Amino acid sequence: MTFKRRAVVDIGTNSVKLLVADVAGREVKPVLEDSRQTRLGEGFYETHELQPEPIKRTVKAIEEFLSIAHEQKAANVRLIATSAARDAKNSRHLTGAIQKTSGLTVEIISGGQEASWAFQGVTSDPELAKCPLLLLDVGGGSTEFILGHGEQKDFQHSFALGTVRLLETIRPSDPPTGDEFAKCRSWIREFLQNEVRSRVQKELAAERKLSSGQHQVQLVGTGGTATILARMEATIEDYDRTRIEATRLSLERIAFHAEKLWRLPLADRKTIIGLPPKRADVILTGVAIYEAVMAEFGFVDLRVSTRGLRFAALMDGN
Repeated sequence: MTFKRRAVVDIGTNSVKLLVADVAGREVKPVLEDSRQTRLGEGFYETHELQPEPIKRTVKAIEEFLSIAHEQKAANVRLIATSAARDAKNSRHLTGAIQKTSGLTVEIISGGQEASWAFQGVTSDPELAKCPLLLLDVGGGSTEFILGHGEQKDFQHSFALGTVRLLETIRPSDPPTGDEFAKCRSWIREFLQNEVRSRVQKELAAERKLSSGQHQVQLVGTGGTATILARMEATIEDYDRTRIEATRLSLERIAFHAEKLWRLPLADRKTIIGLPPKRADVILTGVAIYEAVMAEFGFVDLRVSTRGLRFAALMDGN
């Protein structure tokens, strides 16, 4: 089996992420991973236009990552963009600026493609390919729900529910108040009941019926929020893929973290082991989303995968 070194830059609503890996078929061996929080979605949701400063921050991060990918001798680099770029009226301001500085074209992927790649990446892990799962990919601007087993997807949908999107809706004080936490919980619960349940519940019930007595449907989280929750739960200071994926979070523990985080001022949240300081604001809405989904759909624990969208983008490369 011949491995080829590839790189992908993932331009999200909250952060820009780099993955350099050696790839052969469905096998992806990470060489280097990095992230820059550029908050592309800052000030976006009132006008649905990307703002000049977030665009500048994002372009700068991409330049830095392209230089790193070159140093790592990646044969090719793929640029993909998700929710904020997908929904923006002026996405050409971003893609044009990136092409001008790098000469590369950005692929703005659909919500469906994002969900499909997230599932493909996560199930490249043999352990997660064995059981039926509901995959939850909580991003800054959208959340993907994907239900399936092995390589077979039975349901996928991208919803307008994200950590940055919700943070700009709720705008909690510092420290957050109990009323603001209650408002956030209520907002997510209503969204799940009005927008998500009718699309997900029937498919989930059918999957649970089919798997009854064999493998239970597992809830698996991928993306930054899930990874951070695992790091907080296991008090992991640095990024450790093996320890993160070995961590399980019960609904009780998710609720514990939610209650704790929503009581603390931003400065105190920044000192929590496992929580990157630049993520100390959006973790409020991220943990609330996971708590609400687990309660709404009857999941008692959460598994975490560090694979997902970027893994599949590299597997899909030429």
